[in-house]
Amino acid sequence: MKTLPVLLKDGYKVGHKFQYPEGTTLVYSNFTPRKSRNAELNEIVFFGLQYFIKEYLIRQFNENFFQLPKDEVMRLYKRRIDDYLGKDSITYDHIEALHDLGYLPLEIKALPEGSRVPMRVPVLTIWNTKPEFFWVTNMLETLMSAILWKPATSATTAFEYLQTFTRYAQETVGEDLSFVLWQGHDFSFRGMSGIEDATMSGAGHLLSFTGTDTIPAVDFLEQYYNADCEKELIGGSVPATEHSVMCMGMQDAEIATFERLISEVYPAGVVSIVADTWDFWQVITEFLPQLKSQILARDGKVVIRPDSGDPVKIIVGDPDAPEGSPAYKGAIECMWETFRGTITPQGFKLLDGHIGLIYGDSITPARQISILEGLKQKGFASYNVVLGIGSYTYEYVTRDTFGFAMKATYGEVNHEGRDIFKDPKTDDGTKKSAKGLMAIHTDPVTNKYTLQDQCTWEEEAKGELKTVFRDGKLLIDWTLGEVRERVRKGLTA
Repeated sequence: MKTLPVLLKDGYKVGHKFQYPEGTTLVYSNFTPRKSRNAELNEIVFFGLQYFIKEYLIRQFNENFFQLPKDEVMRLYKRRIDDYLGKDSITYDHIEALHDLGYLPLEIKALPEGSRVPMRVPVLTIWNTKPEFFWVTNMLETLMSAILWKPATSATTAFEYLQTFTRYAQETVGEDLSFVLWQGHDFSFRGMSGIEDATMSGAGHLLSFTGTDTIPAVDFLEQYYNADCEKELIGGSVPATEHSVMCMGMQDAEIATFERLISEVYPAGVVSIVADTWDFWQVITEFLPQLKSQILARDGKVVIRPDSGDPVKIIVGDPDAPEGSPAYKGAIECMWETFRGTITPQGFKLLDGHIGLIYGDSITPARQISILEGLKQKGFASYNVVLGIGSYTYEYVTRDTFGFAMKATYGEVNHEGRDIFKDPKTDDGTKKSAKGLMAIHTDPVTNKYTLQDQCTWEEEAKGELKTVFRDGKLLIDWTLGEVRERVRKGLTA
């Protein structure tokens, strides 16, 4: 869909230009995660601003507004608003003036993308650079909020998974953490709220991991974050089957389908085979032992994928199942009995490198911990499993998951400053805003970002916020490598 970018806003924004006090010359706002709904997470991973700037503030405003004939822009804008609010309900001179200017008169200062930012610390500030365009700042609130909260939320969630995988790898594997980057695989594409949602979220996932089935997320990172798949690993996957493939081979010939896949179609390399089409435990206890010699002779890994049931019970074992049964033992223990493997430096069992398991249905951070802790308690290393992280994780969130909001805290009327704030008595404190101009500093003891509000302009200029956009131009252009480095530095910290 193509639309004027000045229409990408809530309807009530249309009239705000006329509602500010007469003589308003500056509106200064911020975008802040105000409250975590997850008691375990008190910081977010900041991500997505560079996409927002390049795609919306530059490309879409240029192509669909500034570079269009003014008569055409005004015809489209007047037609929509006259129909929406009523003919001649407002005047349109300010839209014409913005088109005549030819760029967005704004300055955005932000923390570096990939940074971990505590709750109630702004990730960016934004204000108008020309007094007559004070109304432009908060006109962008709807668009900025709609675009920015999701990639930052998904990047934060992915980092939570990364922390857990890393901790269990250190406890059960040892110093080699290379496989951690493949243990969280993005399975979310089909369950997301549209292509842009899937792509932004998938890019957030790839800040922490390299495994993904969301191919457009790789394009996203090349187009907006200077990545290059020919020079670096952005995201990858392996050949894998789906149920239609297995069903087409027919139930009575399922083992033949397995054999054809590992011997003829993929005689080498990694291949993932869905194994619960009919009877998962038959595959684990009958088919795999029969195919053991062929699997061990391959130059590569066969990855078994269960796709139904309780993931913790399927992988670790079900204590309520008949003692000694495959369901009681769980998939990893059964596979160990067939293939054996090695003992890690930490003293845990690791399946032979020719065989593995991935589970990607209804995984959550809580289930991830249950799976890895369950395996640890049974003496198995965390590297025995890869988890597919799907829309059950990445879509069961909202803007309120971390309370993201854009609010004005400072303004100028007739060029005189006003510290402004909101503090609703009927609220629990979440919506209480900071006041005035802002500076972000790094605490020398905790090394975490802290907020200083009610600053002077001189104080505001000395903080960690750096100008990334001014008057239609991007001034800092991060690379994927730089953003990933910050994320993983946060992991070390």
